[in-house]
Amino acid sequence: MRRGVRIGVDVGRARVGVARSDRDGLLATPVETIQRASSDVVARLRAIAVELDAVEAVVGLPISLSGGDTASTQDARDIAALLSASMPVRLVDERLSTVTASAGMRAAGKSSRQQRSSIDQAAAVVILQHALDSERSAGRAPGELLDAVDGQGGAAASGGE
Repeated sequence: MRRGVRIGVDVGRARVGVARSDRDGLLATPVETIQRASSDVVARLRAIAVELDAVEAVVGLPISLSGGDTASTQDARDIAALLSASMPVRLVDERLSTVTASAGMRAAGKSSRQQRSSIDQAAAVVILQHALDSERSAGRAPGELLDAVDGQGGAAASGGE
C-alpha cells in the first residue's frame, strides 16, 4: 500500500464533496462540501490538497449501471483534468456511491432532509474508501491515472503502476 494522504472527490452539479485518507491509506473521513455556484471548485480542491499535504486525488467517475457515460461523466472528467495540472489524479468508478452513502446515513438515523448538507462528503468518503480497499486487496493503485499534460487517461483502467 502506498503511503500518503489522498483526497476523495465526488463531483456533483450543485456541490462537490471532499474526503481525505489518513497517511497509511486505511480510513477515509469527510472534509468539506464545496458549493459549485459560489466558488472556484478546482482552486478550493487544490487548497485542500495543499493543507492536507495530499499525494493524489481520487475523483469519482459517474458511470451508468450499464457501463456507459452519464450526463455528469464529462463534468467529473473536466474537474479531474484541471486538478491534474497540480497533482496526480485517479478516476475511479463511482457507481452507487451516493446510494451507499445515503443508506449509511439512513441507518445512522438521518432523514433525507438532514442528509442534504453532508451527503456529498459521505459519497466522497465511499469513493475514497473503496479505492483504498481496492488498492490494499489488489496490490496496485486503483482506477485510471490521468495524464497531467492533456487530462486524458494515461494508464490502464486497472491501475498499471
